[in-house]
Amino acid sequence: MRALCLITVKPGKVDTVVEILKKKKKIVKQVMMVTGRADVSVIMKGSIDEINSMVIDFKKIKEIVTTETLIEVEVDLGW
Repeated sequence: MRALCLITVKPGKVDTVVEILKKKKKIVKQVMMVTGRADVSVIMKGSIDEINSMVIDFKKIKEIVTTETLIEVEVDLGW
């Protein structure tokens, strides 16, 4: 299962958060600084429990203000 986590951080703390997230290599596959409503985007791959645990760990990082996690789903459109 894959998931995308959009993360908003405190002003001036993006570099710090990116370095912390890059160390979580078991589930985190890619960390990107992005523009838009989020500051950082993280692509994760693992079971739903592993992804859930990782997002809970993200929330423990004091520089992170909010997270929004988008879980990949499979949809059969019948094409």
